[in-house]
Amino acid sequence: MALPEPALVLLNPCAAGGRAAALAEPVSRWLRDQAPDVACEVVDGIDAARDLISRQPSGSRVVLVGGDGTIHRMLPALVDRACTLALVPLGSGNDTARALGLTSLAWADALAHALHASASPMDLGECHFDHHCVLFASSLTAGFDSAVGERALGGPPGLRGLPRYLWATLGELAALRRWPMKITLDGTLLHDGAALFASVLNTPSYGGGMPAVPHARIDDGHLDLLVAGHFGRAGTVFMLPRLLAGRHLSHPRVRCLPFKELRVESPIAVPLAGDGDSEGSAFSWRIAVRPAALRVVRAGA
Repeated sequence: MALPEPALVLLNPCAAGGRAAALAEPVSRWLRDQAPDVACEVVDGIDAARDLISRQPSGSRVVLVGGDGTIHRMLPALVDRACTLALVPLGSGNDTARALGLTSLAWADALAHALHASASPMDLGECHFDHHCVLFASSLTAGFDSAVGERALGGPPGLRGLPRYLWATLGELAALRRWPMKITLDGTLLHDGAALFASVLNTPSYGGGMPAVPHARIDDGHLDLLVAGHFGRAGTVFMLPRLLAGRHLSHPRVRCLPFKELRVESPIAVPLAGDGDSEGSAFSWRIAVRPAALRVVRAGA
Protein backbone atom coordinates (compact mmCIF):
# COMPACT_ATOMS: atom_id res chain seq x y z
CA MET A 1 0.00 0.00 0.00
CA ALA A 2 1.33 3.43 -0.96
CA LEU A 3 2.26 5.79 1.86
CA PRO A 4 0.27 9.04 2.16
CA GLU A 5 3.50 11.11 2.30
CA PRO A 6 7.28 10.64 2.71
CA ALA A 7 7.95 8.98 6.06
CA LEU A 8 10.71 8.52 8.58
CA VAL A 9 10.73 6.33 11.71
CA LEU A 10 12.68 7.66 14.70
CA LEU A 11 13.29 5.33 17.63
CA ASN A 12 14.39 6.70 20.99
CA PRO A 13 16.43 3.89 22.62
CA CYS A 14 16.15 5.60 26.03
CA ALA A 15 12.33 5.57 26.07
CA ALA A 16 10.57 3.45 28.71
CA GLY A 17 13.71 3.26 30.78
CA GLY A 18 15.72 1.86 27.88
CA ARG A 19 13.26 -0.87 26.88
CA ALA A 20 12.74 0.79 23.50
CA ALA A 21 16.28 -0.14 22.43
CA ALA A 22 15.20 -3.78 22.15
CA LEU A 23 12.76 -2.81 19.38
CA ALA A 24 15.41 -1.35 17.07
CA GLU A 25 16.12 -4.54 15.16
CA PRO A 26 12.51 -5.86 15.06
CA VAL A 27 11.25 -2.49 13.78
CA SER A 28 13.99 -2.29 11.14
CA ARG A 29 13.26 -5.84 10.02
CA TRP A 30 9.51 -5.11 9.83
CA LEU A 31 10.16 -2.03 7.71
CA ARG A 32 12.43 -3.95 5.32
CA ASP A 33 9.61 -6.44 4.75
CA GLN A 34 6.57 -4.14 4.81
CA ALA A 35 7.78 -0.64 3.90
CA PRO A 36 11.23 -0.84 2.29
CA ASP A 37 11.23 2.85 1.34
CA VAL A 38 11.02 3.93 5.01
CA ALA A 39 14.17 4.23 7.09
CA CYS A 40 14.36 3.56 10.82
CA GLU A 41 16.82 5.80 12.62
CA VAL A 42 17.86 5.02 16.20
CA VAL A 43 18.44 8.54 17.45
CA ASP A 44 21.47 9.33 19.56
CA GLY A 45 20.35 12.45 21.38
CA ILE A 46 17.86 15.27 20.90
CA ASP A 47 19.98 17.34 18.54
CA ALA A 48 20.55 14.43 16.17
CA ALA A 49 16.84 13.63 16.06
CA ARG A 50 15.85 17.23 15.45
CA ASP A 51 18.43 17.44 12.69
CA LEU A 52 16.94 14.40 10.97
CA ILE A 53 13.47 15.95 11.12
CA SER A 54 14.75 19.31 9.86
CA ARG A 55 16.12 17.57 6.75
CA GLN A 56 12.79 15.93 5.90
CA PRO A 57 10.65 17.46 3.15
CA SER A 58 8.02 19.80 4.52
CA GLY A 59 4.84 17.89 5.26
CA SER A 60 6.55 14.55 5.81
CA ARG A 61 5.27 11.96 8.24
CA VAL A 62 7.49 11.28 11.26
CA VAL A 63 6.79 8.13 13.27
CA LEU A 64 8.17 8.39 16.81
CA VAL A 65 8.82 5.20 18.75
CA GLY A 66 8.79 6.46 22.32
CA GLY A 67 6.67 8.27 24.87
CA ASP A 68 5.64 11.74 25.98
CA GLY A 69 9.22 12.85 26.60
CA THR A 70 10.23 11.89 23.07
CA ILE A 71 7.28 13.79 21.60
CA HIS A 72 7.98 16.82 23.78
CA ARG A 73 11.57 17.15 22.62
CA MET A 74 10.64 16.78 18.95
CA LEU A 75 7.71 19.23 18.87
CA PRO A 76 9.69 22.33 17.75
CA ALA A 77 11.17 20.51 14.76
CA LEU A 78 7.88 18.81 13.87
CA VAL A 79 5.99 22.11 13.89
CA ASP A 80 8.73 23.93 12.02
CA ARG A 81 8.66 21.38 9.16
CA ALA A 82 4.85 21.04 9.24
CA CYS A 83 5.32 17.29 9.75
CA THR A 84 2.57 14.81 10.54
CA LEU A 85 3.22 13.07 13.87
CA ALA A 86 2.48 9.36 14.20
CA LEU A 87 3.29 7.21 17.22
CA VAL A 88 4.36 3.78 18.28
CA PRO A 89 3.71 4.26 22.03
CA LEU A 90 6.60 3.08 24.17
CA GLY A 91 7.13 5.44 27.06
CA SER A 92 6.70 5.66 30.79
CA GLY A 93 3.62 7.86 30.56
CA ASN A 94 2.08 7.74 27.06
CA ASP A 95 -0.60 10.32 27.86
CA THR A 96 -0.49 11.80 24.37
CA ALA A 97 -0.81 8.34 22.83
CA ARG A 98 -3.63 7.62 25.27
CA ALA A 99 -5.50 10.72 24.06
CA LEU A 100 -5.00 9.50 20.48
CA GLY A 101 -6.40 6.06 21.36
CA LEU A 102 -3.20 4.21 20.50
CA THR A 103 -2.07 2.56 23.75
CA SER A 104 -3.90 -0.73 23.19
CA LEU A 105 -2.05 -1.50 19.94
CA ALA A 106 0.88 -3.92 19.76
CA TRP A 107 3.97 -2.26 18.31
CA ALA A 108 3.67 -3.86 14.84
CA ASP A 109 0.01 -2.87 14.55
CA ALA A 110 0.82 0.61 15.83
CA LEU A 111 3.61 0.96 13.27
CA ALA A 112 1.41 -0.13 10.36
CA HIS A 113 -1.30 2.28 11.50
CA ALA A 114 1.23 5.08 11.97
CA LEU A 115 2.48 4.75 8.41
CA HIS A 116 -0.82 4.41 6.56
CA ALA A 117 -3.66 6.03 8.54
CA SER A 118 -4.96 9.50 7.77
CA ALA A 119 -4.13 12.45 10.01
CA SER A 120 -6.15 15.21 11.67
CA PRO A 121 -5.28 18.47 13.48
CA MET A 122 -4.28 18.64 17.15
CA ASP A 123 -3.92 21.70 19.36
CA LEU A 124 -0.67 22.38 21.19
CA GLY A 125 0.21 24.61 24.12
CA GLU A 126 3.07 27.06 24.35
CA CYS A 127 4.59 28.36 27.57
CA HIS A 128 6.69 31.53 27.64
CA PHE A 129 9.05 32.26 30.55
CA ASP A 130 12.52 33.76 30.98
CA HIS A 131 12.81 34.42 27.22
CA HIS A 132 12.05 30.74 26.49
CA CYS A 133 9.15 29.22 24.57
CA VAL A 134 8.25 25.62 25.42
CA LEU A 135 5.76 23.69 23.29
CA PHE A 136 3.78 20.89 24.91
CA ALA A 137 1.35 18.28 23.64
CA SER A 138 -0.13 16.86 26.86
CA SER A 139 0.55 19.06 29.88
CA LEU A 140 2.45 21.94 31.43
CA THR A 141 2.54 21.44 35.17
CA ALA A 142 3.46 23.99 37.83
CA GLY A 143 4.07 23.32 41.51
CA PHE A 144 3.49 19.97 43.20
CA ASP A 145 2.88 18.09 39.93
CA SER A 146 6.21 19.27 38.51
CA ALA A 147 8.05 18.34 41.69
CA VAL A 148 6.48 14.87 41.52
CA GLY A 149 7.39 14.53 37.85
CA GLU A 150 11.00 15.42 38.51
CA ARG A 151 11.16 12.88 41.32
CA ALA A 152 9.56 10.24 39.06
CA LEU A 153 12.37 10.61 36.51
CA GLY A 154 14.71 9.11 39.08
CA GLY A 155 12.31 6.37 40.15
CA PRO A 156 13.00 2.64 40.39
CA PRO A 157 13.63 1.07 36.95
CA GLY A 158 10.93 -1.56 37.53
CA LEU A 159 8.20 1.06 37.99
CA ARG A 160 6.59 2.61 34.92
CA GLY A 161 3.55 4.70 34.14
CA LEU A 162 1.07 5.43 36.92
CA PRO A 163 2.82 3.28 39.61
CA ARG A 164 6.01 5.33 39.15
CA TYR A 165 4.03 8.56 39.43
CA LEU A 166 2.35 7.35 42.63
CA TRP A 167 5.72 6.35 44.09
CA ALA A 168 7.04 9.84 43.38
CA THR A 169 3.89 11.44 44.80
CA LEU A 170 4.30 9.67 48.12
CA GLY A 171 7.93 10.77 48.27
CA GLU A 172 7.06 14.39 47.52
CA LEU A 173 4.44 14.45 50.28
CA ALA A 174 7.24 14.23 52.83
CA ALA A 175 8.42 17.70 51.77
CA LEU A 176 5.03 19.16 50.87
CA ARG A 177 5.22 22.71 49.51
CA ARG A 178 2.66 25.31 48.45
CA TRP A 179 3.41 28.30 46.23
CA PRO A 180 1.80 31.76 46.27
CA MET A 181 0.38 32.31 42.78
CA LYS A 182 -1.53 35.09 41.09
CA ILE A 183 -3.40 33.47 38.19
CA THR A 184 -5.09 35.45 35.43
CA LEU A 185 -7.26 33.56 32.96
CA ASP A 186 -8.11 35.27 29.66
CA GLY A 187 -7.64 38.65 31.33
CA THR A 188 -9.69 37.87 34.48
CA LEU A 189 -8.09 37.31 37.91
CA LEU A 190 -8.94 33.77 38.98
CA HIS A 191 -6.74 33.05 42.00
CA ASP A 192 -4.41 35.06 44.26
CA GLY A 193 -2.98 33.02 47.11
CA ALA A 194 -1.36 29.72 48.01
CA ALA A 195 -1.75 26.85 45.58
CA LEU A 196 -0.61 23.26 45.59
CA PHE A 197 -0.40 23.29 41.80
CA ALA A 198 -1.65 25.15 38.73
CA SER A 199 -1.34 22.73 35.86
CA VAL A 200 -2.51 22.99 32.27
CA LEU A 201 -3.86 20.01 30.33
CA ASN A 202 -4.40 19.49 26.62
CA THR A 203 -5.07 15.76 27.05
CA PRO A 204 -7.53 14.16 29.51
CA SER A 205 -4.75 12.53 31.55
CA TYR A 206 -1.21 13.11 32.75
CA GLY A 207 1.24 11.30 34.99
CA GLY A 208 0.82 7.99 33.16
CA GLY A 209 -2.96 7.87 32.98
CA MET A 210 -4.18 10.02 35.88
CA PRO A 211 -7.57 11.42 34.69
CA ALA A 212 -6.86 15.05 35.63
CA VAL A 213 -9.29 16.64 33.15
CA PRO A 214 -11.46 13.78 31.85
CA HIS A 215 -13.42 16.06 29.52
CA ALA A 216 -10.34 17.60 27.84
CA ARG A 217 -10.06 17.36 24.05
CA ILE A 218 -6.98 17.83 21.90
CA ASP A 219 -8.85 19.61 19.11
CA ASP A 220 -11.29 22.01 20.81
CA GLY A 221 -9.21 25.17 20.40
CA HIS A 222 -8.49 25.73 24.08
CA LEU A 223 -6.51 24.34 27.01
CA ASP A 224 -7.75 23.47 30.51
CA LEU A 225 -6.37 24.84 33.77
CA LEU A 226 -6.49 22.58 36.83
CA VAL A 227 -5.65 24.53 39.99
CA ALA A 228 -5.62 23.19 43.54
CA GLY A 229 -5.63 25.78 46.31
CA HIS A 230 -4.15 25.46 49.79
CA PHE A 231 -3.93 21.81 50.83
CA GLY A 232 -2.15 20.40 53.85
CA ARG A 233 -0.51 17.00 53.87
CA ALA A 234 -3.63 15.19 55.11
CA GLY A 235 -5.82 17.02 52.60
CA THR A 236 -3.45 16.15 49.76
CA VAL A 237 -3.43 12.49 50.75
CA PHE A 238 -7.23 12.51 50.90
CA MET A 239 -7.52 14.12 47.47
CA LEU A 240 -5.22 11.66 45.64
CA PRO A 241 -7.72 8.77 45.53
CA ARG A 242 -10.30 11.20 44.15
CA LEU A 243 -7.83 12.27 41.46
CA LEU A 244 -7.13 8.66 40.52
CA ALA A 245 -10.87 8.05 40.19
CA GLY A 246 -11.50 11.29 38.28
CA ARG A 247 -13.72 12.63 41.11
CA HIS A 248 -11.48 15.50 42.23
CA LEU A 249 -13.23 18.21 40.20
CA SER A 250 -16.06 18.40 42.75
CA HIS A 251 -13.64 19.31 45.56
CA PRO A 252 -14.24 22.92 46.75
CA ARG A 253 -10.50 23.76 46.56
CA VAL A 254 -10.06 22.41 43.04
CA ARG A 255 -11.03 24.43 39.97
CA CYS A 256 -10.91 23.48 36.32
CA LEU A 257 -11.55 26.03 33.59
CA PRO A 258 -10.93 26.26 29.82
CA PHE A 259 -8.85 29.14 28.49
CA LYS A 260 -6.93 30.50 25.55
CA GLU A 261 -4.32 32.50 27.50
CA LEU A 262 -3.09 32.14 31.07
CA ARG A 263 -0.68 34.27 33.10
CA VAL A 264 0.86 33.30 36.44
CA GLU A 265 3.07 35.31 38.80
CA SER A 266 4.74 34.23 42.04
CA PRO A 267 7.20 35.89 44.44
CA ILE A 268 9.08 32.58 44.68
CA ALA A 269 10.29 30.31 41.89
CA VAL A 270 7.80 27.60 40.92
CA PRO A 271 8.98 24.33 39.29
CA LEU A 272 7.62 23.75 35.78
CA ALA A 273 7.46 20.62 33.65
CA GLY A 274 6.35 20.15 30.04
CA ASP A 275 4.92 16.72 29.17
CA GLY A 276 6.63 15.36 32.27
CA ASP A 277 10.07 16.83 31.47
CA SER A 278 11.49 19.36 33.91
CA GLU A 279 11.77 22.90 32.52
CA GLY A 280 13.39 24.42 35.61
CA SER A 281 11.64 27.08 37.70
CA ALA A 282 10.10 30.47 36.97
CA PHE A 283 8.63 33.45 38.81
CA SER A 284 6.17 34.21 36.02
CA TRP A 285 4.98 32.52 32.86
CA ARG A 286 2.37 32.79 30.13
CA ILE A 287 0.60 29.88 28.45
CA ALA A 288 -1.41 30.10 25.23
CA VAL A 289 -3.13 27.58 23.02
CA ARG A 290 -1.96 27.03 19.44
CA PRO A 291 -5.07 25.65 17.73
CA ALA A 292 -4.56 22.92 15.12
CA ALA A 293 -0.80 23.40 15.31
CA LEU A 294 0.13 19.79 14.50
CA ARG A 295 -1.31 17.03 12.37
CA VAL A 296 -1.45 13.69 14.19
CA VAL A 297 -2.53 10.11 13.50
CA ARG A 298 -5.27 8.81 15.77
CA ALA A 299 -6.73 5.36 16.29
CA GLY A 300 -9.60 4.55 13.95
CA ALA A 301 -8.33 6.97 11.28
